[in-house]
Amino acid sequence: MSGAIMNKIWGAFGMDANEEEEEEYEENNEEIEEENNKENKIWGRRNKVVAMPQPQQIKMVISQPTTFDQAEDICDLLKDKQSVIVNLEYVNKDIARRIIDVVSGAVHALDGHIQKVSNSIFLIAPYNYEITNEMAREEIKNKLSVSWLKNSGNN
Repeated sequence: MSGAIMNKIWGAFGMDANEEEEEEYEENNEEIEEENNKENKIWGRRNKVVAMPQPQQIKMVISQPTTFDQAEDICDLLKDKQSVIVNLEYVNKDIARRIIDVVSGAVHALDGHIQKVSNSIFLIAPYNYEITNEMAREEIKNKLSVSWLKNSGNN
């Protein structure tokens, strides 16, 4: 209620209460800026605001094609530098083979990567992605070490 009375009084003088508050705020900000500038001149610092690079959001597309025509869509995603998980569980084996042939050609042409995750699931990534498979490395090491042990035991 007292605020309404003050607004009427300020209005009678042709002033707005909010304007006075804004003027005080601006004056305070100017004083702070002047102090900072003086301090920067003394210490030889310059105020530079540098924008920090923001990480790009990476999107993974999961595709479950049902026809051969959808292979082109997968290749388009690869051209747009998006990685794709292709699930071929619900496609005829002949059609799945054709899809993988086309996508493999696109991967090769675009210097991408393809990794078989399971019998019917493939990870397809453009050239700027790196696919690492720790499980495959461990399996290879185990097979090599076992074959080496078997060979040395036979000697």
